[in-house]
Amino acid sequence: MESKVKLNEFDASVGLERGASKQKEILWYLVKMFFFMTSFPFSSGIKVFFLKLFGAKVGSGVVIKPRVSFLFPWKLEIGNDVWIGEEVLILNFEKILIGNNVCISQRAFLCGGNHDYRFPSMPYRNAPLILQDGCWLGAGCFIGPGVTIGIDTVITAGSVVNKSVESNGIYKGNPLIFIKKRWRDY
Repeated sequence: MESKVKLNEFDASVGLERGASKQKEILWYLVKMFFFMTSFPFSSGIKVFFLKLFGAKVGSGVVIKPRVSFLFPWKLEIGNDVWIGEEVLILNFEKILIGNNVCISQRAFLCGGNHDYRFPSMPYRNAPLILQDGCWLGAGCFIGPGVTIGIDTVITAGSVVNKSVESNGIYKGNPLIFIKKRWRDY
């Protein structure tokens, strides 16, 4: 059997609106490498300043630990009192909205980009992500394109989320399963 996949036919200009000039993107990459991807603990205030400078909407009280990667800050909205742990990867080919009081633990991967395996050229199949107020993403979890994490929902460490989940739930695993409600008074 011969493979039908034809990666040489992939067209990077189809299905992705970068949202900024090549010069802006290059300048962002340099700032990201120096201030974000380093182990040196630059203050969150400096990081927030640069995110806003490049077009992100960022609230107050945001904590960004070392070695956090944001692909396109101009496609990013972060609410108030958000914690982003070390080595978090935010691949936001499309808009990512992070609500208030959200905790994103170490090495979580917010993946707004994908490829459509149903076609030999594997074109982009990107989608936005929404993390609603009060949710907590555990360490090392994966959140796929088009997912909404409901208000006050917990995704436990190492879990894989490929579909939106309801508010006030605790979910774990791969495949993801509902464990119980987070708060009983909802």
